[in-house]
Amino acid sequence: MTTVRLAPRTALFLPASNPRAIAKARETHADLVILDLEDAVRDDAKAEARAAAVAAANEGFGARLCAIRINAVDSGEHGEDLDAVAGSACDFVVLPKVESAGDAAAIAEACGKPLLAMIETPLGVLVAAEIAAVPGVAGLLAGVNDLRASLGIPAGAGRESLSLALQTVVLAARASEIWAFDGVFNALDDPEGLAAECRHGRALGFDGKSLIHPNQIEVAAEAFGPSATEIAEAEALIAAATGGAERYRNRMIETMHVEQARALLARIRQP
Repeated sequence: MTTVRLAPRTALFLPASNPRAIAKARETHADLVILDLEDAVRDDAKAEARAAAVAAANEGFGARLCAIRINAVDSGEHGEDLDAVAGSACDFVVLPKVESAGDAAAIAEACGKPLLAMIETPLGVLVAAEIAAVPGVAGLLAGVNDLRASLGIPAGAGRESLSLALQTVVLAARASEIWAFDGVFNALDDPEGLAAECRHGRALGFDGKSLIHPNQIEVAAEAFGPSATEIAEAEALIAAATGGAERYRNRMIETMHVEQARALLARIRQP
């Protein structure tokens, strides 16, 4: 499935059980708001969160896309979550810990919503290409915290320990022409660290970043958007191109480079 709309640069997770967070999300510049029914919600608040998520999605978030993350397929809450999402106005359903194309296909069909599949386990990474190829899957999200835990990566280890897993997620998404989102950055008071991780994620090929706090939105949006230098280069390349393979500023360009430049410029017009 080819995703036509520009990929969100920022995907903000928030607990569906927190009305203040929902209200604040409507005032942010997040491209995608993800109402969480899974890890961010206590077991005794699941039903309340489910109803709140549906109500919030039905009210809408203006120009922002809206998704609901349901509980995993082996959870006792999964069936009720799925029924609720199917009847809601959300744009996407987010499924955690996806480990098979069959599960992805079943969820996308059952709820009638495009699916964002979270890749959070070793098995999920190994079958990511199969998951991405499922009709109805619109994107993959790297679940870095769960990946670290399931891979046995020590606390404090750098991003290089996840490089293969992260690049595999991007490769799988690109092979099926769907979105790919980098995982969350846990530190809330380290904008420099967040910016560095966003730059690394963009260098790997991710479209955007999963976020856990509104204060992270501006940093991530800037990192995953084109710089002034990139914009100027793209505009100059498009203006100079006359078709086919040709020399431009001491290098060879062709149609592919023009298409890349146009895609980059589309980012600056993204709402």
